[in-house]
Amino acid sequence: MIWNDRIRALREDADLNQTEMGKILQLSQNAVSKYENGERSVPIEIMIKYANYFNVSLDYICGLE
Repeated sequence: MIWNDRIRALREDADLNQTEMGKILQLSQNAVSKYENGERSVPIEIMIKYANYFNVSLDYICGLE
């Protein structure tokens, strides 16, 4: 799965920890961890929040570009 690697890399490149990312996305740290580890699929609404926050496309997050 490429999307989980992308969302982790985006967060790490911004020097954010999972707790901070959770606050930005209005999620728990545990939810962010499960998304990044591929244990849970990311709902499209959350993917859009990631894309908007990091100013990237959904295609980028999904590995389509």
